Amino acid sequence: MPPVPVRCTPNAFRIYTVLKASEFHLIVPVRTEDASMQMEHLVYACGSSNLNHLEATLKLFSGRLAGVVLGIALTALSGYAQLAEKKALTLATAKQIAAASEAEANTNKLAMVITVLDEGGNMIYQERMDDAQLASIQISFGKAHTALAFKRPTKALEDAVAGGRNAILSLPGAVTVEGGLPLMADGKVIGAIGVSGGTSAQDGMVAKAGADAFLKMLGH
Repeated sequence: MPPVPVRCTPNAFRIYTVLKASEFHLIVPVRTEDASMQMEHLVYACGSSNLNHLEATLKLFSGRLAGVVLGIALTALSGYAQLAEKKALTLATAKQIAAASEAEANTNKLAMVITVLDEGGNMIYQERMDDAQLASIQISFGKAHTALAFKRPTKALEDAVAGGRNAILSLPGAVTVEGGLPLMADGKVIGAIGVSGGTSAQDGMVAKAGADAFLKMLGH
């Protein structure tokens, strides 16, 4: 097949090949001098006898293109693997965590509110035990959110304040009272539990029961 008649500059943007049936096609997009045509394609169709000559011409281009494509593919696959392996709390898991905390509260005759958040700070599950004070609904959420946001138990903040670091009290959104714990998996915070309804120490004890149950689920 003869070249498509079109006036063009020698500046080509890319070269790629298409193998179809017994023909080998070389397509070269180029700029044209015709103002009404921004891009044209010169198409050469060659019989199988000319493949060796074309392969030699295109080897450099195909090699570089293959490297680029391989790099992009590996990057995409790597990103996909990371997303696929990322752990996240489910509703069923959150209920099991809360159940362990509830059992601890019942053992000690405490009425608690237990809140479990995901890694984005969204509530997955909240339980208000019979006779638990209404104020603990927001307080338990705040403790869980603080543990999640600061990636540490809220007792660490309480202890810091007790040690004289009153500036911590001005941290936005921080509930500096024991009872909030981050939930960890593979060294990363994937959620948090917050408990309120008793003394700080009692809240911490009940929250720890839930966090310990979560660790057992992970096999630790």
